[in-house]
Amino acid sequence: MSAAEGPLVVGVDSSTQSTKALVVDASTGRVVASGQASHTVSSGAGRETDPRQWWDALCEALHQCGEAAHEAAAVSIGGQQHGLVTLDGRGEPVRPALLWNDVRSAPQARRLTEELGGAKSWADRTGSVPTASFTVTKWAWLAEHEPEAVRATKAVRLPHDYLTERLTGQGTTDRGDVSGTGWWASGTEAYDEEILAHVGLDPALLPRVVRPGEVAGTVHSHDLPFSKGTLVAPGTGDNAAAALGLGVRPGVPVMSLGTSGTVYAVSRHRPADPTGTVAGFADARGDWLPLACTLNCTLAVDRVAALLGLDREAVEPGTAVTLLPYLDGERTPNLPNASGLLHGLRHDTTGGQLLQAAYDGAVHSLLGALDLVLDEDADRSEPLLLIGGGARGTAWQQTVRRLSGRPVQVPEAQELVALGAAAQAAGLLTEEDPAAVARRWDTAAGPVLDAVERDEETLARIAGVLSDAAPLLERPTDTD
Repeated sequence: MSAAEGPLVVGVDSSTQSTKALVVDASTGRVVASGQASHTVSSGAGRETDPRQWWDALCEALHQCGEAAHEAAAVSIGGQQHGLVTLDGRGEPVRPALLWNDVRSAPQARRLTEELGGAKSWADRTGSVPTASFTVTKWAWLAEHEPEAVRATKAVRLPHDYLTERLTGQGTTDRGDVSGTGWWASGTEAYDEEILAHVGLDPALLPRVVRPGEVAGTVHSHDLPFSKGTLVAPGTGDNAAAALGLGVRPGVPVMSLGTSGTVYAVSRHRPADPTGTVAGFADARGDWLPLACTLNCTLAVDRVAALLGLDREAVEPGTAVTLLPYLDGERTPNLPNASGLLHGLRHDTTGGQLLQAAYDGAVHSLLGALDLVLDEDADRSEPLLLIGGGARGTAWQQTVRRLSGRPVQVPEAQELVALGAAAQAAGLLTEEDPAAVARRWDTAAGPVLDAVERDEETLARIAGVLSDAAPLLERPTDTD
């Protein structure tokens, strides 16, 4: 390992499938060491993971970083959003965590929306209309289906909160991640006591919300290769961390292609979309991060490719077939009970055309929300930043270009969630805005693909099928 120009920091990305750790030179942004370890997610009706797997994976990833981790002066955790972690009096999980893509709480989401004033009331007070992804609906589901687990719960955390607490011994969260719970009022930036009382959640069970730039604590765990007194930053949710990692300025659109798909942009204005399409999240700095999320993105398209026996890049043009790849239900549009839908199949339809239709269906869902997350005065010719695991795939790039009609920029930097967490940790040491740190690291640099003519015909066809199939897609299932 060559000598670093500045102090070292650690950024962590604890995602759905794995935990990654980067040791980064705070001066230059150079990654000097990295590690990764996987964890498992249950299959079937729910999506759950034992939080202790996240901790074990974090320990393994950091040990892979070697001596560089021991030299780090600060660490920050970026984690998957919305997950419900319930802990007993000893800090041990009461049950596996309910993850963001567990949609069993769809009935509770509908009831909560109706019982507390309707969609506009929720948007005005929390910035978002609750869906089955939100933590508040998962708590309501748990109270209804596993009341003994609720009685045993002495602390409620989000995934990144759980890891930060195991680092510091203190229960903390940040405004970016807590804004995705459904029990934090975005107008007052405080826990909403009425919502908490309605779902029977004692606010004493919730973590303290640490301010941007505040130290959350110091590392006290002996299981990790950190030196004594290593600072711990507030951490944040994965999308807010990625926004930090890109150093995103207001008005710049971002599309993330991962297990889930997201579109978002930093805004100076507090969002409140009563349609529920846009979640009015806070960012990790003090601004806002209006965001729309789909449940089905790269994993769903890869599944279609596997069913067809094709490589993920083996797409063919010229299709008139429509494939809505809602394999896990869907969040945008809000169709938690939906399954995949295929329309327009002909004798001459090829497997490659079916695969292209899956890409088109996944991207259509994201583009439908893109204009809604941008402020009205945003420059629509600004390149769309394309990130996430799918961003380097040619089929994904070309589909986004064709259906968006926008130039597309693909940052060369990878692991942007971990880099954003590292920038947050670096900001503790340098007293800089973490986004400014990332811009100094030039993390968004990458090739720009020119705009092409927008494929209005395909967009209209997909929208028409989606509208016509709405009664079928909305039909409740016996998994409720």
